Amino acid sequence: MRARTSSVLAASLVLALSAGPLAAPAFAAQPTAAATAHRPDRPDRPDRPDGPDAKALRAALAMVPGDDATAALVRVGGKSGSWRGTAGVRDLASGRPAHPNARFRAGSVTKVVTAATVLRLASQGDIDLDAPAQEYLPDLFTPAFDKPISVRRLLNHTSGIQAGDGLGDDFAELYAHRFDTLTPQEVAASAIARGPEFDPGDQQHYLNINYTILGLLIEKVTGRTYAAEATRLVLRPAGMRHTYFPGTEPRIRGPYNRGYQTVERPDGTAELLDVTEWNQADRWAAGDMISTTADLERLLTSLFRGRIVPEPQLEEMFTTPEGLPDAHRSAGLEYKKVGDQVFWGKSGSRYGYSALIGGTRDLSRTLVYSVNATDAKSAEPNPVLDAITAAALK
Repeated sequence: MRARTSSVLAASLVLALSAGPLAAPAFAAQPTAAATAHRPDRPDRPDRPDGPDAKALRAALAMVPGDDATAALVRVGGKSGSWRGTAGVRDLASGRPAHPNARFRAGSVTKVVTAATVLRLASQGDIDLDAPAQEYLPDLFTPAFDKPISVRRLLNHTSGIQAGDGLGDDFAELYAHRFDTLTPQEVAASAIARGPEFDPGDQQHYLNINYTILGLLIEKVTGRTYAAEATRLVLRPAGMRHTYFPGTEPRIRGPYNRGYQTVERPDGTAELLDVTEWNQADRWAAGDMISTTADLERLLTSLFRGRIVPEPQLEEMFTTPEGLPDAHRSAGLEYKKVGDQVFWGKSGSRYGYSALIGGTRDLSRTLVYSVNATDAKSAEPNPVLDAITAAALK
């Protein structure tokens, strides 16, 4: 089954959620933690107009907790100053203030680490970015994939490989199977069995499967686990001491803020379901990393400064595919133009958690956040995420 999500559950599906308790949705009845911020280099009214806008950032965090998010952790940095903010609650039951150093599910931000691991191996001569993935993983691919898919095309999502199986077709079904294990090998095999979607290089189609296969390729080349290699080549050099890959473990180790998903009950009222515990094994090298905002900021700055991936391989992270003028994704990153600036970064989401890292290539402005969004997998805009991003990138 190919997984997909919707922002509002049909009432007929809510019965499938009866295995888990529903949290009280009325935020007015919950103690509210005020946003806190730390600005060691300048006061709230910026002396430097090009620095972070503290007033706008505080206003963004004042929206939390609310209907769209229960907690938020924000770090804005750059050459003109820094800003740190925390808002919301650690959990709805106690209403305690959100933990400022909480660990959270980083979702597809994991792809940044996977891409950096592949590029590190390429810089060492262990992987050839132009070589076909079929040569590295001959037992995975079928004869239907008769056109070579270079490692680079996996990195920039132009492989033409279709999505693999998931554990459900909607939130209710996925939630019912949240403690089940679907292995990366099973996901990859199911994707290959579907045959190619398009010829390599013809389109850019962002899919987790590209990075699932890259994880398998890393293991095949090195003879070690993906987690071990990503830790050795990326996490440790970046100083990411509080980041790890949980595998089949459903719980988050250490301090964390609980995640919730909005669901609709048969009577039309909205409730919040606790989705903190979840086996993310099928996301693996594409999205199962657990991290902190401080660690992700270290990743961003170390990576952009060339301390993790050396040139010329680092250029892959800032290069979109040739011949596809509308493509905006590179190896592990994507870009967005804001005014006259170009921001490179990556967002990620798992139920209950939305994360983002990004910045200008020269690190004149950076943004890292973790927001406990109440509909994290929805394609609809989230006002809290939009407000934080707009304030940070002013």
